Amino acid sequence: MKTIHTPKEKVKRDWHLINAEKKVLGRMSTEIAGLLMGKHKPTFSKHVDVGDHVVVTNAEKIVLTGKKKQQKLYRSHSGYPGGFKEVTFEKMITEQPKKVIEHAVSGMLPKNRLQKIRMRRLNVVVGGDNPYRSKFKELKK
Repeated sequence: MKTIHTPKEKVKRDWHLINAEKKVLGRMSTEIAGLLMGKHKPTFSKHVDVGDHVVVTNAEKIVLTGKKKQQKLYRSHSGYPGGFKEVTFEKMITEQPKKVIEHAVSGMLPKNRLQKIRMRRLNVVVGGDNPYRSKFKELKK
C-alpha cells in the first residue's frame, strides 16, 4: 500500500465552537490543540497542516483545579537586566482572559514551523457573543 498525503490545496477546514464556561483549562486546551493539528481527521500527517478553525467563547469563565487559581504564575523576561515579570492567574484572567487560553494551547502544540500558522486559526472571544457566526454550517441554514 502507498501512503497518501493530502496536498494543502485539498485540505478542507471546518469550524468548531467551544464554550469555555466551567471547563478545566488543561483538558480543554488539549482538545483545542488536537483540533488545530487535525488529529481527528483520517488524513492527519505531522508535517502537513490539516487542522481546523476553533472559536472559544466565554474565555473569562475558565476553571482551574485545586489551588492553581491562587498559585499559578505567568513568567516573562524582556531580555534586559531587571526585566523579569510575574503575573498571577487571577490578575491575568481579569485583565487578559484571551491570553490565558492562547498560552495554554500554544504550549500543547508541537514547537515547529506550523505552530504559528495553527495558532492563527485559534479565535478566543471574551463573552458569549460569537463574531464568527457566519462561518459555521449550522448557522448558515
